[in-house]
Amino acid sequence: MAAPLSDSDKRKQISVRGIAGLGDVSEIRKSFNRHLHFTLVKDRNVSTPRDYYFALAHTVRDHLVGRWIRTQQYYYEKDPKRIYYLSLEFYMGRTLQNTMLNLGLQHACDEAIYQLGLDMEELEEIEEDAGLGNGGLGRLAACFLDSMATLGLAAYGYGIRYEFGIFNQRIMNGWQVEEADDWLRYGNPWEKARPEYMLPVHFYGRVEHTAEGAKWVDTQIVLAMPYDTPVPGYKNNTVNTMRLWSAKAPNEFDLKEFNVGDYIQAVLDRNLAENISRVLYPNDNFFEGKELRLKQEYFVVAATLQDIIRRFKSSKFGCRDPVRTCFDTFPDKVAIQLNDTHPALAIPELMRIFVDVEGMEWEKAWDITKRTCAYTNHTVLPEALERWPVHLFEKLLPRHLEIIYAINQKHLDEVSALYPGDVERLRKMSVIEEGDCKRINMANLCVIGSHAVNGVARIHSEIVKHSVFKDFYEIEPNKFQNKTNGITPRRWLMLCNPGLSDIIAEKIGEDFVTDLSQLRKLLDFVDDESFVHDIAKVKQENKLKFAAYLENEYKVKINPSSMFDVQVKRIHEYKRQILNCLHVITLYNRIKKDPSKIFVPRTVMIGGKAAPGYHMAKMIIKLITSVGNIVNNDPVVGDRLKVIYLENYRVSLAEKVIPAADLSQQISTAGTEASGTGNMKFMLNGALTIGTMDGANVEMAEEAGEENLFIFGMRVEDVEALDKKGYNAKDYYDKIPELREVIDQIRDGRFSPTEPDLFKDIVNMLMYHDRFKVFADYEAYIKCQEKVDQLYMNLREWTKKVIKNIACSGKFSSDRTISEYATEIWGVEPSAVKIPPPNIPRE
Repeated sequence: MAAPLSDSDKRKQISVRGIAGLGDVSEIRKSFNRHLHFTLVKDRNVSTPRDYYFALAHTVRDHLVGRWIRTQQYYYEKDPKRIYYLSLEFYMGRTLQNTMLNLGLQHACDEAIYQLGLDMEELEEIEEDAGLGNGGLGRLAACFLDSMATLGLAAYGYGIRYEFGIFNQRIMNGWQVEEADDWLRYGNPWEKARPEYMLPVHFYGRVEHTAEGAKWVDTQIVLAMPYDTPVPGYKNNTVNTMRLWSAKAPNEFDLKEFNVGDYIQAVLDRNLAENISRVLYPNDNFFEGKELRLKQEYFVVAATLQDIIRRFKSSKFGCRDPVRTCFDTFPDKVAIQLNDTHPALAIPELMRIFVDVEGMEWEKAWDITKRTCAYTNHTVLPEALERWPVHLFEKLLPRHLEIIYAINQKHLDEVSALYPGDVERLRKMSVIEEGDCKRINMANLCVIGSHAVNGVARIHSEIVKHSVFKDFYEIEPNKFQNKTNGITPRRWLMLCNPGLSDIIAEKIGEDFVTDLSQLRKLLDFVDDESFVHDIAKVKQENKLKFAAYLENEYKVKINPSSMFDVQVKRIHEYKRQILNCLHVITLYNRIKKDPSKIFVPRTVMIGGKAAPGYHMAKMIIKLITSVGNIVNNDPVVGDRLKVIYLENYRVSLAEKVIPAADLSQQISTAGTEASGTGNMKFMLNGALTIGTMDGANVEMAEEAGEENLFIFGMRVEDVEALDKKGYNAKDYYDKIPELREVIDQIRDGRFSPTEPDLFKDIVNMLMYHDRFKVFADYEAYIKCQEKVDQLYMNLREWTKKVIKNIACSGKFSSDRTISEYATEIWGVEPSAVKIPPPNIPRE
């Protein structure tokens, strides 16, 4: 089979000369050569592909800078309400292609690079992913930044510039091995250090109570150095800022009394302070109460709030008094969104600044704080909730502990006035959890200190109201909202799937890029044979392209006409990659029993990272790779079934695999996945979903019609009923012969012949303490997979369902999500105003 055309080859075929102004192209060529020579100090003869990538990145960045400066100028003059999105994670991926796309430069750059005799795709592959996130929560923050800029909101993302992002995953003998992600090794052309805005952050020390109020003294200081990254909106000349803080030791740090006379050791000890921004904690949906992590959380909050207040005080239309100590208008000018509880310290820190520094009285400070902050809850799993030991706070943040105690006391007084004598209710609603180790419940702190609390999909928001924060909901029902997650259609359709994007644009025009609800117009073409054919053809090209990539990178050959069955996400018991694995083994057994029968060929691809300390997740990876080893090398099976572990799943790999997928697996136990966003990406890119009624799957089924997804298994009510009754895995094991066979094979070493009891922990978990009830959904899942096979045999009917799914995915744009946050939480309106570009003089 001929190698599939690369995207840049396709773009050359439709000769972009017609599309890109020749002036732009020659300007870009000149700029490229200038950067190669003067910025990188390289001669063309000795330049490497990496040099070419950097020259192109700097060329594209030049087009950002004028718009960036002008946007910030515009905000200064108009003084709109500013939105501050606080997150410990921003999973940005690569920046080059997204920037070209949003600035409308892609065609001109393609043509310029082609004329220079270079390969655009090769250059794009050189860029490192900015992997400053673990998964959904960090990627959501990145999509939100894109949408906030596209909607013309005066928004800022604030986080930490981790020197090492999420680890790179290698699979060695079937096991996950982690290696450090040294993403800054070659430099980052997209960031600008801003030492002039460096700020002090205090730790440790003690509190003195004086006549003038509380003073936090004898603290250790760490400096926060900001690095700014431009965030361009889609073709609207708006360029917002993501500001990430890096920890620096102050120069006085060298002269600490305990190091007197040991100058060398003193300089080496600077590392202790700078370790704060060294590395991203690699846990997804799991709380690890480490002191360094608490330092990270306070570090980002303390630096950010100083920055917010500085900007508020210096704004053109700030308060009228000369020293700007009037904070009455603060909530009208500032909105702070807390992305989960990780930045929860913003609440006591804002109180500390208002009360201790600005001399405000408590009640007023509390009113302003509440009206400014809003909290997004991302999980209902108890092991993920942040509960910090009080003794850590006593040592690290003694003043904040006092403030939290005071907040809690006033809160409990209000509750007991409403419910006299209800001690149990007070216990559940307290920020302080009593016990052997007293703890601070950060989620309760967030609910108390915010004017809005939201879940991230309708079903999740209902669980938040009626289960997780039930007692709070009863007192303040209007505080609780839903904001179903979304994804940016720029990266997740136009950038990663230009073939699909083009045929959609041919049918309905290009406005869907900023108004994804327009995809509904595609419903008119479900029975248009040529459109059905085109959609199927694009999918097949994407599959060929991904197959070629796998062969190149991992030397694995797969059958591109097989069904590409994909589950990519963090490895976690609740996401039930094990259930997928049980289906693979069941399929394997069926082929072995009746090799002459016709089977729909499948390539099952599973990818995702396991937290390094999560034993069960690492065993799950080993099980999948071990099953793959047996299945892929069994001549009886041939290419009817293949199991591929996608190593080092990350944003840039998602952009390749998602457009190629036929089947998307979203099979978490109902009530555990808050939303999911990968599910939306697959839907938009023409895969069909097999899934439970969990997270946003519920709303996907509602939008497209349940008959156009493969929905199976227990609903939330069924799970609750089974919990009441008591889940007994052995009942299913005894009752379902195919399940029993699979479990026996795993237990008896069929997939680990040299180490027969390798998977005893997995079998033991499944049989005796499986919180996520894998066996209870096994039978329904297998039956549902048979329906998938059946439909896949009819390409025309399959593709019609694909079109219906694409047409109904409009709700899941992050533009819609952000519009709802803007109007219903932040009190601002999205703006279609196009800031004039830098080449047009200002009025």
